[in-house]
Amino acid sequence: MKSEVIIFGGGCFWCTEAVFKMLKGVISVGPGYAGGRAPADGKSPTYKEVSGGDTGHAEVIKIEYDPEVVSLKTLLTVFFASHDPTTKNRQGNDIGSQYRSIILLCRSEAQKGEGGCDPKEQRKIVEQFIKDLNNSSQLGAPITTEVKPLDVFYPAENYHKNYYENNKGQAYCQVVINPKLKGVQQKFTELLKENRI
Repeated sequence: MKSEVIIFGGGCFWCTEAVFKMLKGVISVGPGYAGGRAPADGKSPTYKEVSGGDTGHAEVIKIEYDPEVVSLKTLLTVFFASHDPTTKNRQGNDIGSQYRSIILLCRSEAQKGEGGCDPKEQRKIVEQFIKDLNNSSQLGAPITTEVKPLDVFYPAENYHKNYYENNKGQAYCQVVINPKLKGVQQKFTELLKENRI
């Protein structure tokens, strides 16, 4: 199996991680930070630094998937349906550039890690998908999603991993994540894993 990788940011990474962990063909999902400036000290940025808005990074998830089971186009369909890509630097009550809608493309085959991709093909698919979605007027406003090559993905601190799974009773999970998951489950039933969160 040859896996591929894509990075999505669509609001709080606790939400996006929970959404994509439910999908067939998704091998792994990891929260992290990307899309901003490299720290001067060479260390990974912290949640506090990213939340402060000084790093330029977004909260993102790194998705490793099996393209023979789930296509990039299908992942894009779920991504754009599970957040509002027409609002800049905001998802609901989560406000700030760290919550912006962003897609980070792999740079090269050499950037494999858990999986690789063809960066030219990935860009072509993403840009055509956004163009088609904008032309459909389905969203009622232009898409503001930033699309650019991935520079560096910084994994988030351990307590962010599997956040929803480990904190279902928390207010944020109840009020924000649960409704999002229910919407995805209703709209994309055929894409869901048998054993999911």
